[in-house]
Amino acid sequence: MLRATVLPFIAMATLGSAMRRSLVGDTDSLGVLGSYLSLNDTCQKIASSVSAASQVYYFPSLNYLEDISHWSSSCNQTSACSFEPGTPEDVGIALQILAQTKTPFAVKGGGHSTNPGFSSTVGVQIAMTRFSDVIYDSEAQTVTFGAGLVWDDVYAALDPRGVNVVGGRVSGVGVAGFTLGGGYSWLTNQYGLTIDTVRAYELVMPNGTVINVTDTSSSDLFFALKGGLNNFGIVTRFTLKTFPQSQVWGGVLTFPTALLTPDVLDKITLATANFVATNTDPKAAIITSYNYLLGLAQPTVIIFYDAPAPPPGIFDEFLAIPTAINAMSTRSFSSFVQSIPEYPPRLPLPLLGQQNDPLNRAIFDSISVTTYTHTFLQSIANEASCLAENLLLKSVAFINYDVEPFLPNLFSHNTTATAYPPDRTRGLLPLEIFYSWELPEFDQDIYDAIRNSTQKLQAQAIAEGLSDANAAIYPNYAIFDTPLVNMYGANVPRLQAIKKAVDPDNVMGLTGGFMF
Repeated sequence: MLRATVLPFIAMATLGSAMRRSLVGDTDSLGVLGSYLSLNDTCQKIASSVSAASQVYYFPSLNYLEDISHWSSSCNQTSACSFEPGTPEDVGIALQILAQTKTPFAVKGGGHSTNPGFSSTVGVQIAMTRFSDVIYDSEAQTVTFGAGLVWDDVYAALDPRGVNVVGGRVSGVGVAGFTLGGGYSWLTNQYGLTIDTVRAYELVMPNGTVINVTDTSSSDLFFALKGGLNNFGIVTRFTLKTFPQSQVWGGVLTFPTALLTPDVLDKITLATANFVATNTDPKAAIITSYNYLLGLAQPTVIIFYDAPAPPPGIFDEFLAIPTAINAMSTRSFSSFVQSIPEYPPRLPLPLLGQQNDPLNRAIFDSISVTTYTHTFLQSIANEASCLAENLLLKSVAFINYDVEPFLPNLFSHNTTATAYPPDRTRGLLPLEIFYSWELPEFDQDIYDAIRNSTQKLQAQAIAEGLSDANAAIYPNYAIFDTPLVNMYGANVPRLQAIKKAVDPDNVMGLTGGFMF
């Protein structure tokens, strides 16, 4: 409660220094006060220009505090104001004003980013909260939903209808960034990435025009939006193909620290290697997580089967590992996703109206491999253990190395080119690396550590023939300074040309992210 009380005052006190660091333009000549007044003028202009469906908020309103809050506090910035648009047309009006005044802005969907400045700003924070509709079309077998939702909302709306979409795997992930970055799902083995199932985007162009983007209306933009993130305007709604959905079977195997022995960790690693090597069932999926909380190992295995019961034997090696707390059951897809615990744990902040620890800082990074061998999995397990010990004195509370295997044909479900992946001739499986820490003075140390760990594992994967320099990194896991070519390969020139064509004045350059 104390943190909730003091957070707004801390945020206000840092406004001036944040502006100095982040404003676009010559803040030295304007001065901090002048910069603030200029931003405030922009906020007021937006407020007076949009319809009653939209609203601008200022500190210390609850809407403002929620709008600028992110899953990771290292992604937070103190904005001059927040803007909650209620219509695509109002998004367009705001974009025109932001372009005219050259005001920095950010767009927040679910707020699950960890890269600083990617969905936060000291300028105008656009929060897509009011785009919260879910419209199912049974005849077209599609669903259209707003960019302000998290996947939990979409699953809950579709569960009673017996259909589903290819979406996020854990609770709390926003639909917007996830979909615009690619989208690996529990259903990817069957249907591809989330972008492979998108049928249309409602897009507000950088010039403020609202259009509907499909493969026939604008093939270049349709290609670019499939993995190209926030470079081409602001997406307000997505239309995805739906698929029949029965109850599913699965849950989380948890291995308590008090009962964990090296032998148990070895069995988890071997079971994972054997599953990767032998599984051919597209309905089966796992995530093996080498977790360390305060330096103590807490591995988990999430098991999923897209039916009320799995075939005999497919997960037996995991289920036979001693000391596991077994949470397997038959349930709805929505219930399955909700059952996966969030790591690291959050502290409740009633003032913000959501679960969020303001002292929790976080970062992702990743490599891509063609498969996971037993030898490489042992390297991952050893690396996680080593880093968990070495970084304790840097206030690192939680370390997570997620092994995410898929079938090798996961990219074959879509024969049309997409921004990501740049090459569909082979499947790429992400290794997600995640660190969470407390103190901002260690930010650079942690960024360096995760980069070094990623480079070390990448070198080992290349030595084993599991990866190479052209194995595209999944954009949604990539650390903030990842070169574009490492994610988009040979697609970079085409994406840059599309960006220049649709945004000649570089309006989207006023926001953060991986920019073409």
